[in-house]
Amino acid sequence: MKLLLAEDDAILADALGASLSKAGFEVEVAPNGAVAEFLLLRQHFDVGVLDLGLPMVDGLTVLKRVRAAKPALPMLVLTALDGLEHRVAGLNAGADDYLTKPFDFPELEARIRALLRRTRGAGASAQQFGRLAFDRDARRATIEGTLLDLSPREWMLLDLLLTQRDRVVTKDQIAESWAVERSAESGSGAGSIEVYIHRLRRKLEGSGLAIRTVRGLGYLLEEGES
Repeated sequence: MKLLLAEDDAILADALGASLSKAGFEVEVAPNGAVAEFLLLRQHFDVGVLDLGLPMVDGLTVLKRVRAAKPALPMLVLTALDGLEHRVAGLNAGADDYLTKPFDFPELEARIRALLRRTRGAGASAQQFGRLAFDRDARRATIEGTLLDLSPREWMLLDLLLTQRDRVVTKDQIAESWAVERSAESGSGAGSIEVYIHRLRRKLEGSGLAIRTVRGLGYLLEEGES
């Protein structure tokens, strides 16, 4: 699980980062709001932990911008501000949970894991990858709110690449996935697959994802400047 921790207190950030890593998370630390926003919008994270009192760009602003671009990304807010108005502002800005300082690490870990379970259980079909929002049940894919116009085979190809993300997808796997699909689109040979890969690459431009050809093996979906 990849986690973004936005915290400007270096001592606290180091302690939390170490504890979260021991708990099994891959942690990226952002020391200010500008870095947090940049990373959250351009990389894939399973969850974000965001301090509201960040320098450069305040946490509330970061939260609003990230929520607009990545509506499915779980976000937990950390803050020393425990007033009702601050909690309401954080939740209205898009926070999924709110934890005030000081806190005990076991509670933070439990809340993060609860967020992840809730997100997967309630909307496992709706996922966020880079700037791409992918909803399998609704058969809808968008890049920062802009709907992608995908043919049936382009959709199935994207679905397969996302399902096997970080693993190479072979041409045989693609052909097999197409074999059960009955559309007007024709051709399932190697040449046809390469054509669809090319089309999908172009449609994924601006998503933060790229399809890499692994010579002799197949294709790999990864984060990159697509």
